[in-house]
Amino acid sequence: MILIKNIKLISFLAIITLFLNGCNGKFPGADARKFPADPEKRIEQNIKEGRGFNLNEEFGKSRGGVFDFASSNGLWRASLDVIDFMPLTSVNYSGGIIITDWYSENNNQNESIKISIRFMTNEIRSDALNIKVFNRKCSDSLLKCKITETEGVLVTELKKEILKKATMYKKMSENKKGKKDYKYPKMKKKN
Repeated sequence: MILIKNIKLISFLAIITLFLNGCNGKFPGADARKFPADPEKRIEQNIKEGRGFNLNEEFGKSRGGVFDFASSNGLWRASLDVIDFMPLTSVNYSGGIIITDWYSENNNQNESIKISIRFMTNEIRSDALNIKVFNRKCSDSLLKCKITETEGVLVTELKKEILKKATMYKKMSENKKGKKDYKYPKMKKKN
């Protein structure tokens, strides 16, 4: 009997503690001087401060919304286009990283590369990408492998190609929106 009372008391104290933690140690109720008297302005202020959400926006008449898909990010699209010949291990748009699987040309399993692209920003600029290229050289058919990070020409060329494609995508997007007149490059005629 005493054990049941102790369990009830501990449960009650735990619930009170959780409640007070959720309220920052204060009981519900707010200082009316800090909030506007007009309910519409109070709702607007709460939403701006991230303390609530508007049901009209969630379930209201407008069914469309603003979706920031990966396809609208030129840098992301360009990166995937440049390395599209390689199998991908991990692609995480929200985390801003693309990791390929080991790739080797001409089915040479003894030597292969792996590319990791981390996005530092969505802006198209030279420091927006952190590209790492790993080289794996194996002997005894993948049993004894040495993995090293490769720096230099390949990393520079990948970055340059991605930035070039991303700039092209941005110009095409701006052209669609009517911001700028983008002239597509003319194709050379074959004789």
